[in-house]
Amino acid sequence: MASNSRPDEIGCDDCFEQLHRFAEMKLKGKSPEEAMPLVEDHLKRCGDCREEYEALLEALKATQRFA
Repeated sequence: MASNSRPDEIGCDDCFEQLHRFAEMKLKGKSPEEAMPLVEDHLKRCGDCREEYEALLEALKATQRFA
């Protein structure tokens, strides 16, 4: 664990594992920020994971349009 992280933080690996669920909740109009606050916090702090999330969200939106 990095020395600048807090005990209630998750790292990139944990965040990445939960991104799909977070994005799916967002697309369904639910509040992943409330259900998964550690992922939300990580996405605010980590540009790489945020980019990955945004790309995943766009891919899921495109998939829904063609489904």
